[in-house]
Amino acid sequence: MGSNPSDVRTLLGPFAFPLPAETHTCGYLKDRDATDEAYAVLQLAPLSYHALMNRNFRRAGQVLYRPRCAACTLCRQIRVPVREFEPSRSQRRCLAQNADIQRRMREPHLDREKHELYSRYLRARHPGSPQSADLVAMRSFLYSSCVATLELEYRDGGGRLLGVSVVDACSESLSSVYHYFDPDEGKRGLGTFMILAAIELARGRGIPWYYLGYWVKGCESMDYKTRFLPHEVLEPDGRWACVERARGP
Repeated sequence: MGSNPSDVRTLLGPFAFPLPAETHTCGYLKDRDATDEAYAVLQLAPLSYHALMNRNFRRAGQVLYRPRCAACTLCRQIRVPVREFEPSRSQRRCLAQNADIQRRMREPHLDREKHELYSRYLRARHPGSPQSADLVAMRSFLYSSCVATLELEYRDGGGRLLGVSVVDACSESLSSVYHYFDPDEGKRGLGTFMILAAIELARGRGIPWYYLGYWVKGCESMDYKTRFLPHEVLEPDGRWACVERARGP
């Protein structure tokens, strides 16, 4: 993704420090190596982060990064224009079957209940993943931030925690950091539901864009992101390409 290095450093501000570029195994496509441009960031203005997402950066904890692989540009931001989004029939059914869920919005707060849910989620949904369920690793990844971040808790009518979304927020965008949920509640479609709920939150706040993170063509585990229509994909030249196609069920 092209962008002026001095422009990036200006947006990062004085509290960012470059990290060594290290080659590692690609987490999305088999038999490939990857290299990231990364910065440790202590503090960042929310609108600066929004501008950096438009240059293909994402945040994990207090590290901002973007893939800078020599032979591949497939890691691309995907976002939903909130005002134009309309749920499909299956997405409307998902909302209806989760009508009993209660949402609580708060500043991110890690506790034992969430750590246990996160651990169960990783074991069931991402077995063998290098992502660690260790409490310290979870805190570093999800509960340390350099920007304005919110946590959305989802509970059933009895108060049982079903899912958690961590999102970064500013006046121009709501951006998913991570969703984790009860893997034993497969019939609810909680992953889809929490994305739909986040889009509705953005709509209610007058926020124009919802960012789902990277989409990688050829990575089946990311195909779900393309089901939210219309959406836009960041091209290597920095333009956003709108994707709208005939809806399925």
